[in-house]
Amino acid sequence: MQFTDQLNNAPRHDRLAAEKGIAFFQELKSRIHRQLIERIDLEKIYSLAPSDLAREIGNIIEMLIAEEGVPLNQQEKERLIVEVQHETFGLGPLEPLLADPNISDILVNRSNNVYVERHGMLEKTDVVFRDNKHLLQIIERIVSKVGRRIDESAPYVDARLIDGSRVNAIIPPLAIDGPVLSIRRFGVIPLKMNDLIMHGTLDERMKIILEGAVKTRLNILISGGTGTGKTTMLNVLSEYIPQTERILTIEDSAELQLKQDHVVRLETRPPNIEGKGEVTQRDLVKNALRMRPDRIIVGEVRGGEALDMLQAMNTGHDGSISTIHANTTRDAMARLDTMVLMAGMDLPERAIREQIAAALNVVLQLIRYPDGTRKLVKISEITGMESNTIVMQDIFVYDQKGISKDGKIIGEFKATGVRPRFAERFKISGFELPHDIFD
Repeated sequence: MQFTDQLNNAPRHDRLAAEKGIAFFQELKSRIHRQLIERIDLEKIYSLAPSDLAREIGNIIEMLIAEEGVPLNQQEKERLIVEVQHETFGLGPLEPLLADPNISDILVNRSNNVYVERHGMLEKTDVVFRDNKHLLQIIERIVSKVGRRIDESAPYVDARLIDGSRVNAIIPPLAIDGPVLSIRRFGVIPLKMNDLIMHGTLDERMKIILEGAVKTRLNILISGGTGTGKTTMLNVLSEYIPQTERILTIEDSAELQLKQDHVVRLETRPPNIEGKGEVTQRDLVKNALRMRPDRIIVGEVRGGEALDMLQAMNTGHDGSISTIHANTTRDAMARLDTMVLMAGMDLPERAIREQIAAALNVVLQLIRYPDGTRKLVKISEITGMESNTIVMQDIFVYDQKGISKDGKIIGEFKATGVRPRFAERFKISGFELPHDIFD
């Protein structure tokens, strides 16, 4: 039985033979990969054009396969050549997944347990690594490219790929069954506002409000759970920032894809092996205020930097945008409250909430539903304080009606009928709204 048959068509009673075929194929690939590294001239390959390099490497691999004397059909030979090239110059078994534009998440639970998310739904793949050591090598290759490290003294790390995709890795002893790798993909072609409308994330009226909010320099907080599309929404909103403005982005792992020319990207730095040299988001927010920004974009607030961000919004840096993990807009306010306390300032509760109410204008709430769809379920305006409570009013909401027979969410976007206070700011700034948009 050939390898391809063993891998893809093994009957249940012949499962053991298929597993042996997989192990043999992986071992063969490993041997050829080692021999390829020994034979290629590393100085020469960097001087070759990509097409010439692929042809040269392909010829060497074919020669090594012939030397092995293993009978392979043409399909198996082509597959082996591609996988060895991925192993040498890419991210090994991950390369086919990264090349698939329909995959939004890659979740490696251990060397032989890999899931992906397509169109909002998780599915298991037949992708396998040789062993956990092989998976760890791929993780080290990813994190080393962005100046991070992962070992027993620092067993988890956030990093990014060249395309901006977010990477998290955690290894033993924290991960009991072996290294775990999670990749949050960003499309080769970033989504635009019309794409979100087409996917049913929001409607045309909401688009107009969001465009006006950015152009008239309202401070916006994007709230949502994991995987709801907060960073995607932030990227989409950034389209409306004028090219004439100086934008500073602050992130733990740089992943925003702003298209303006005048963008300064700042990224935090973890402590070194001696526990020194750490640069936090709070440090970067403080420094950003000295860099003459027109807008400050914090990828996600999760700690004491919330205080400095709110102070920046309250001292002339209008039009700032950030994201926060929260299940509702009210929860987002409570989390901000807590984060300000994490800054170590002994501030009264009311003073903190007054800062939040004065700094923020609009809160957006995103939800990811069980059918994989993502919806902007609320556009809320912060109107001030009453007693000791931050007051908000919903401008647009998503009204879920039910679930269809095929499991799809049924609902519609509705205006609440409330005319927001910022509508006057739109008018003063020359941003015209349709007269019936809030009806």
